[in-house]
Amino acid sequence: MPDVKHDAIILGGGAAGLFCAAKAGQRGRNVLVLERAGTVGKKILISGGGRCNFTNIGASPANYLSSNRHFAKSALSRYTARDFLDLVEKHGIAWHEKTLGQLFCDGSAKQIVEMLLDECAAGPGTVDIRCNEDVASVTRDASGYTVATQNGTFTAPALVLATGGPSIPKMGASDFAYRLARQFGLKVIEPRPALVPLTLGGDDVLFRELSGVSAEVEATANKSTFREAALMTHRGLSGPAILQVSSYWRPGDPVSIRFLPDHTADWLVEEKRARPSATLRAVLRDHLPHRLADTLAQRLSLEGDLGNIPDKSLRAASDKLAGWTFHPSGTEGFAKAEVTVGGIDTSELSSKTMEARKVPGLFAIGEAVDVTGWLGGYNFQWAWASAHAAAQGL
Repeated sequence: MPDVKHDAIILGGGAAGLFCAAKAGQRGRNVLVLERAGTVGKKILISGGGRCNFTNIGASPANYLSSNRHFAKSALSRYTARDFLDLVEKHGIAWHEKTLGQLFCDGSAKQIVEMLLDECAAGPGTVDIRCNEDVASVTRDASGYTVATQNGTFTAPALVLATGGPSIPKMGASDFAYRLARQFGLKVIEPRPALVPLTLGGDDVLFRELSGVSAEVEATANKSTFREAALMTHRGLSGPAILQVSSYWRPGDPVSIRFLPDHTADWLVEEKRARPSATLRAVLRDHLPHRLADTLAQRLSLEGDLGNIPDKSLRAASDKLAGWTFHPSGTEGFAKAEVTVGGIDTSELSSKTMEARKVPGLFAIGEAVDVTGWLGGYNFQWAWASAHAAAQGL
């Protein structure tokens, strides 16, 4: 296959790669997208249960983890959730808002992929998308970058790394972006799984027997607290609240769960006054799934009617329910992680254009970069915002 004249080569046909290609093409750039998989947008298609949680209307820099918490401010302020929602509406895609500002397609995630492809075709520049391209090597010389695949070689003065992180390897995810970044001398913050279920062992194994039970809680790890549902699994803990704190959790750290987050410190004493003949198990069953209530009551070891239990003991039980400490044995790893914490060090990149400071023409966007959003559409918004920033620099 002969060389083709391109202004930029984008490695990766996911959310960030496609959006960067579209925005660059609309600026008159001729762009080549190389995707290893047989189709583009595979993670988009499975996200949100097939309906794509494409952004979060409340997205702000506070919703992201990074070694430099200020880095994301520039890109997020210049391409907002409202900007992307305007694009969705322009394409006639019906949407709805779920809890906490999460926006989903009414129909299918396929609509977002189709929208991105339509946007790629909308500019004065050309966007050439090629799937089943397995990159064998990338080199750089005075004229730019040369990418070799099993189908030939491609050259361009600019190269965009948009291949994501290693989360969900069954979808083709890998650490390719990190390896390429290191090849060009960029530092990489050690990646770890994020938005991932936690595993339990030791004394906490009892809770694994509650597999399938969920309840609204407040979960805390390393001073970061989220109020959403927690789900007991056959391996440990999952559900939105747990996935959120998993991004902050480190091996050896405890995770604190506040069951019944709306209850006061004296609620059990008040129950004792109102229902002295009730048992702790019965009272907990009024507020929690029965299997969970039974397990908590068993662990609290307060036998008999509430009327016969000292107020001090009831307050201690209430305190325990408000700060039940788990000691996770680990996580379910990159195989179950929705995203990755860590990645290409933001100190190596321009926050305005996502271009490497010391390697002209090399850009990194999306999950490949050390910027990780909360659960709920924030990572897609980072993909759109970082891609938009890079496209302005191409």
